[in-house]
Amino acid sequence: MQESKAMKGAMRRRGLAVLSTVALLCAGAMLPAQAWAESEAVKELAAPPPIQLPLKPSPEFAKFPRYVGTLGTRQIVLRLGAKTDDPAGVHGEYQYTDTGEVILIAGDRDGDTLEVEESNDGTHITGNWVGKFAADGSVAGDRMNVDDSDPQPFDLKPLAAGQPVPAASAGAGAAAAPHASGAATPAAATSGAHAVGGVSNLQTGE
Repeated sequence: MQESKAMKGAMRRRGLAVLSTVALLCAGAMLPAQAWAESEAVKELAAPPPIQLPLKPSPEFAKFPRYVGTLGTRQIVLRLGAKTDDPAGVHGEYQYTDTGEVILIAGDRDGDTLEVEESNDGTHITGNWVGKFAADGSVAGDRMNVDDSDPQPFDLKPLAAGQPVPAASAGAGAAAAPHASGAATPAAATSGAHAVGGVSNLQTGE
């Protein structure tokens, strides 16, 4: 009789131990899954938003000083300002007035020397600029491919705040028109270059 009670007690204790082990195993299996889910959520919040292509004018650069002029034979508007985390660093964007294409730039200004790199997708470097600032605030130099090939001159002058972008010259319009359509006249290219505040196909940044 006593042996029967002892056996029952032992079995009961063994059953409780098994249940406790199962509960611990279940909890252990859930914790890694929960930790993984939390880790993924943190990564998702910390990751920068994906870059939308084609690039659009950024509100971040809207307050930067503007420069207008030519890159090669095409008119561009450059917005260039200092980086907040780097005293010598500059960044911004430039936009072709004939197509509205936006290119990002970033680099350094050392005195009157400007050295920046450009990217048409925000990830890959597509070219580099080397130029000099003049006493009147204008900047001129050459834009080259990543391997320093195909240098194209740029000549940009500062544009006062609120001043509209001037229409592209007939020469620049004539050079850009065959590239864009192959049949447009210089007059048509010029009129198209200032369709919206002096910039054709201008889009608002997100």
